[in-house]
Amino acid sequence: MEKTVCVTGGSGYIASWVVKLLLERGYTVHATVRKDTTKTEHLVCMDGAKERLQLFEANLMEEGSSDAAVQECRGVFHIASPVIIDSPNPQEDIINPAVKGTLNVLSSCAKVPTIKRVVLSSSFAAVVHNGRPLSPETVVDETWFSTREACEASYGKWYLLSKIMAEEAAWEFVKEKGMDMVSILPTACIGTFFRPTLNFAAARKHIFGHLRFLQQMEDTLWLKPLHIAHKSPISYVSSIPLSKSRPNKWDDNLEAPYQISKDKARSLGINYIPLRVGLKETVECLKEMKFINI
Repeated sequence: MEKTVCVTGGSGYIASWVVKLLLERGYTVHATVRKDTTKTEHLVCMDGAKERLQLFEANLMEEGSSDAAVQECRGVFHIASPVIIDSPNPQEDIINPAVKGTLNVLSSCAKVPTIKRVVLSSSFAAVVHNGRPLSPETVVDETWFSTREACEASYGKWYLLSKIMAEEAAWEFVKEKGMDMVSILPTACIGTFFRPTLNFAAARKHIFGHLRFLQQMEDTLWLKPLHIAHKSPISYVSSIPLSKSRPNKWDDNLEAPYQISKDKARSLGINYIPLRVGLKETVECLKEMKFINI
């Protein structure tokens, strides 16, 4: 029990890394997954999985669905949440799974006295959209909170709203129950991965079409050197050679619109890695897994 933890959404991009690292550190891992077993093959093949990984089928929208998975756990990493920017039914497809899904997992955790801490995977979206003026001198940190009004006026408003509403609901719940929770606020996710399936459209946009977006992020998230907190930021770099077959959209004159505080990350011993390294490994991984041919 002392080294047993639960990871929700275990087959996901970030969660797969968390499961791998926990197994490497000798933890017994309870991972919640959906019915599709083709998306969990990479998990059961990990070192230590045969002895210390147990998969639990769970549905975020069903109350009590995570009860079995969190039993006898000392900590829970709640990572499962939809990453959908827009939808014809945003309340049903984006808001409800994020908010109700989080509350359902926390409700399961509240029933287990052995659980000492919940780590909530939130998003930078829950921080920066608040209407405050931003400049290259502005430092955004964890004391900032996005507002619903600012999110509603931004691109991808439903995803942004889902993140702030889920985090608001989570903090209210744990305060009422006296639970210990920390929230992780990643920006963009890049790096190697294990899962056999991929949202290729999203990956292609990040690698080939959103270079300016990544360039403006002083700190982004690279998944390879995962810390037990489960996120590791990396630093901004001013040049990236990527592809001969697609136009390079890097702008040497583009300045980061604001800064992101590194204090919490540094307090965890996290070191910063050049962005070009993470992007290069992402492309190489996509090529190796036959998702792209460049």
